[in-house]
Amino acid sequence: MLTNNKPSLAVQIGGLPLRNPVMTASGTFGYGEEFTDFMSLDTLGAYIVKGTTLEPREGNDYPRMAETPSGMLNAVGLQNKGVEYFISHIYDRIKDFDSNLIVNVSGSSPDDYGEVAGRLARLSNVNAIEVNISCPNVKQGGMAFGTTWRGAESVTKAVRKAWPRTLIVKLSPNVTDITEIARAAEGAGADAVSLINTLMGMAVDVERRRPCLSTVTGGLSGPAVRPVAVRMVWQTAKAVKIPVIGLGGICNGADAIEFMLAGAKAVEVGTANFINPAVCAEIVEWMSEWCVRHGVSDINEIVGEI
Repeated sequence: MLTNNKPSLAVQIGGLPLRNPVMTASGTFGYGEEFTDFMSLDTLGAYIVKGTTLEPREGNDYPRMAETPSGMLNAVGLQNKGVEYFISHIYDRIKDFDSNLIVNVSGSSPDDYGEVAGRLARLSNVNAIEVNISCPNVKQGGMAFGTTWRGAESVTKAVRKAWPRTLIVKLSPNVTDITEIARAAEGAGADAVSLINTLMGMAVDVERRRPCLSTVTGGLSGPAVRPVAVRMVWQTAKAVKIPVIGLGGICNGADAIEFMLAGAKAVEVGTANFINPAVCAEIVEWMSEWCVRHGVSDINEIVGEI
């Protein structure tokens, strides 16, 4: 509805109400507090903190980031100090922002995921978790859980048992049929799916004749991936009944609207945060202005219009 001639940007993801569809993508926004000098987190629908694992992780050797045309490669390797450090040192600092706090969860086995989710469930101000199923599945020789429907199902089931609130599963694009993975997550209890995670890529320094990353390959993000992401969101939104959250190369309000027209109920902004730390707030404002220009009183009206 229009309030004081302003359109409603409120959306619902599972049991989680958002004041607007704009969220931050994990790994690009730290723990949120790092950005408070540039924007108010209260303007966001939600902020998703960096990936959290059961045990501390050092991440990969440097170099682990490289610029590419219209994007970037990263191989950070989920560097973090573990879930207990998050609980004892980070949570109290960020829990009272007037926005939805979402924690991204990673692991090396379904039991790892479930254990992290169970510990986070004790924190009342964590409103949702986003499960990253692009992590190595040790039992299958390093294959990512998100590349098979069985892997996605096993992780989602383990987390669903331990986590009582909104559960988002973040999908890998490095698959043949992303709708198969999305349906498996939905069937195992996910309240929403977010996509896409980074595409696998590689860059070579031709002067040094060596890979640009210590790991040789890494995850490609930024505007270069957006057409692929929009296509996968469009396919997935038609294949599942749960909300789809779109991400991949969103740099401005027009990009965000594009994802919603393709079927996304909400969006996440990632790489653009490195370029403009106030970009999320600017996107919220632009979306509101777009709705006014197009006579849209409620942002939900445009979801899946394509």
